[in-house]
Amino acid sequence: MKKEKKFSGKIEKNMTIKQLLDLDETLADVLMGFGMFCVLCHVADDETVEEAAMAHGIDVDFLLEKLNEALPQNK
Repeated sequence: MKKEKKFSGKIEKNMTIKQLLDLDETLADVLMGFGMFCVLCHVADDETVEEAAMAHGIDVDFLLEKLNEALPQNK
């Protein structure tokens, strides 16, 4: 049985897209703003934020910055 890591309050590159969207569905808007429509893809369950960023040619650190800024507790 795979044990899930407790959310630290900060989105990290090793989180899956599914974990990200489970935190807050509105983060899909950030991803789609980068042209990442992986939120609609079956791969989202297992693909990490880093893998998705690399697949789309996006700087993962910049993406993480924008995703973390979009978290409700950081607004």
